[in-house]
Amino acid sequence: MAYKAEGKVHKIFPTEQKTATFSAREFVIEVQDGQYPQMVKFQLTQDKCALMDDYNEGDQVVVDFDLRGREWNDKYFTNLNAWRVANAGESGGSSSGGSGGNAPTPQDADKYPPSATDANADFDDDIPF
Repeated sequence: MAYKAEGKVHKIFPTEQKTATFSAREFVIEVQDGQYPQMVKFQLTQDKCALMDDYNEGDQVVVDFDLRGREWNDKYFTNLNAWRVANAGESGGSSSGGSGGNAPTPQDADKYPPSATDANADFDDDIPF
């Protein structure tokens, strides 16, 4: 599943060599979501680890990522697996907000499936929370 998020780089971690043949790197962006910004952690793997080399904390970026999940020993894990990082101005992404920065842009609508938030946007429910 392909998604997009826009935000300010909050933290960049060093690349870690997990095994002899597998490396991973994590980074966190601050995504504006109403009154309370969200700190969202992404993972880069293998040759994609170098994507964050040209960025610094505080830079505005757009991250293209896939949602990945797996089970191990009856525990479940979810990763946001980044595969592209671009300056917010270069990627064609909109910084107008409204969706928290993770919705596809109109010109990318044919590339990305609608998110669960978009699918439930017109759902009116009476639950107070």
